[in-house]
Amino acid sequence: MAAKPTSSEKAVALLYDPEKDAAPKIVAGGRGNIARKIISRAEEAGVHIQHDPELAELLVQVPPGDEIPMELYQAVADLLSFVYMADKKYQQR
Repeated sequence: MAAKPTSSEKAVALLYDPEKDAAPKIVAGGRGNIARKIISRAEEAGVHIQHDPELAELLVQVPPGDEIPMELYQAVADLLSFVYMADKKYQQR
């Protein structure tokens, strides 16, 4: 039996290509079942998942395809820095 997602569950997928983009873009976002699908696809693809409900709440309001708002640059930069460091440590193993 699977747990039914609650409406408070949320997930956002970001994509950032510094050669093409001025800022990270939202490529997917949603709540409940959509959030579970985003997380499931990320897990299947081996994408790092960071649990930050407050940041997710702000980012889930940004339409897919849009860049993140300037007000969230620092929070997302901190997140991306953590992900890059974690990936680097994983690759060194």
